[in-house]
Amino acid sequence: MSIHLPVFKYHRDPVHSGSVLKSNNRCRCCGISRGYVYAGPVYAVEELDESICPWCIAEGSAHTKFDATFIDDAALPEGLPDAVIEEVAWRTPGYSAWQSERWFSCCNDAMTFLEPAGIAEVREHYRELEFNILGNIIYDLQISGGAAKRVLESLDKNSGPTAYVFQCSHCGVYQTFVDGIFDVSV
Repeated sequence: MSIHLPVFKYHRDPVHSGSVLKSNNRCRCCGISRGYVYAGPVYAVEELDESICPWCIAEGSAHTKFDATFIDDAALPEGLPDAVIEEVAWRTPGYSAWQSERWFSCCNDAMTFLEPAGIAEVREHYRELEFNILGNIIYDLQISGGAAKRVLESLDKNSGPTAYVFQCSHCGVYQTFVDGIFDVSV
């Protein structure tokens, strides 16, 4: 029997992105071991690292039981409808960033998180975004010249710096940002 993970409108594939892992841990919310556990950030009074199943996030029961959120609502852009903010913060798996997460909006809705990406993933799946990511490095991080190119070439999904990729589910536009610990001398 195969278990189908819940579908999250604002996080396309939380297993692929590393936010949900295979695990035999019992969920602290429902008490069931379903083969997967959430491994991203949890904002709650109780320590809930790797102890909530994706189903309890999707249903909102983890939020209700523990007052847990999975994305810091301060990371969400202003002006989104309350229902969207609640869906993203309370019922969507977050992702781990090096310093602080961000979330984007487009078409009066939150964008969908796709994945953290290194330069290999960018060149394999998002080649058209390489210039935008270089722009993130130059304008957002204020790293320029050869140092910006070196940071771009050093992007790494696992050891940082890392590019984070989002896509609008309405118009298809992408948005990115780069986060990590930067050594521009590399």
